[in-house]
Amino acid sequence: MSTSRALRLAPAIALIALLVRPAIARADEPSDMLRDVWTRIQQIAPGQDASPDRPRPQAVPAAADAPAISLRDLSHPISLERSIRAAAAVPPGQLHLTIPNGQARLGDFSIGSDQRVTGDLLVLRGTADVYGRLEGNLVSWGGDIVLHSGAVVAGDVLALDGQVRLAGGEVTGEVRTMSSPAAEQPPAAVQSPMSHVLRSLAGTAGVFLTMLLAGFGLVLFGKSSLEVTSDTVRSSFSRAFIVGLLGQILVLPTFGMLVVGLILTVAGILLIPFVVIVFALLLVAGIVGGALAVAHAMGESITRRQMAQGRALSPNSYRYLVVGLCCVLAPWLVWTLFGWVPVAGELMLGAAILISWLLASVGFGAALLSRGGLKEQFAGRFIPPEMLTDEFLWATPRYGVPAVKRPDSTPTPRSGTRPPDGLR
Repeated sequence: MSTSRALRLAPAIALIALLVRPAIARADEPSDMLRDVWTRIQQIAPGQDASPDRPRPQAVPAAADAPAISLRDLSHPISLERSIRAAAAVPPGQLHLTIPNGQARLGDFSIGSDQRVTGDLLVLRGTADVYGRLEGNLVSWGGDIVLHSGAVVAGDVLALDGQVRLAGGEVTGEVRTMSSPAAEQPPAAVQSPMSHVLRSLAGTAGVFLTMLLAGFGLVLFGKSSLEVTSDTVRSSFSRAFIVGLLGQILVLPTFGMLVVGLILTVAGILLIPFVVIVFALLLVAGIVGGALAVAHAMGESITRRQMAQGRALSPNSYRYLVVGLCCVLAPWLVWTLFGWVPVAGELMLGAAILISWLLASVGFGAALLSRGGLKEQFAGRFIPPEMLTDEFLWATPRYGVPAVKRPDSTPTPRSGTRPPDGLR
């Protein structure tokens, strides 16, 4: 080895010897020596083991005007945690703290196996690894306390918003932990208007597609029941709302009476789980089916009005549901686009909730009146079927007026001939 190269390696060799010599003198096993060497390396270069969300390990300096926190009495951890949190609510570079008969450390801190620290110790936002001996109380805030094999703490140990792990160490006093709900949390990210619009739009689109698929399934397997409930909404709107409102009030008492009645009988107790499931399914079916019936009624009314204006449209239940659901979810779409506006967004959200509740109440009431679409008493089906045709609806907006043909299909009477009696 050349002389120049040896001179360049001399500082590194001296550093290694400085680290290893105390460990060799006190270590009984090779593992203890390696552990002590790693501990000293961490103390010299603490920034290498620091996580991005934790400050760089450093001592917290004391100052004349700095807050003084005593760690002698740990029997009141709540007040102690509040004092520490208030004192630590400053940037790391401006943090000053006075610990009577002790010291404070910021970030991860460790006591080597050959070290003996006298006085109380406070570790902020870091993990306290103890391999040696501490003559005093140990408190951590925002981190864990790990007592390794051979460690001794001649005092009490308290972890605030952390854990105490006894990995072979000894504590002569009490060991306690406390999790505070008021612990410091990272500030929530401010949501931009565009992100709010996109998230709300995704939720509204999800609800629309779910209701649309449920409506299409109801048309395929229960079209007649859906049409009867929809006709009940259009023919008995006010009555359906009142019944729906009463149904919401009486749903819980009815369920309670049903369960109590089953409990009073021996065989009924065994049926309670099945009755609860059936009652819940019927309630969900009534609410969802009623909401779809309201959408169907709205879509049918809009489509019929457009056809009366001369537009060539295909009247069917699928079209009614699509148009009606768009109308039902229109208030939510407005809130989706402008809900990020202060004050106005909350008002739009309240209006959307109120409108949705009103329509759901009407649909629920229509489902109860029509018994799920099985009874046509309130659906206006007493009118003859021929009076519900497009020709009749176009020519006679009121019931009881005779239907006539469209003007473009009426033959023009010749001169000198008498018009038909119906056209005089």
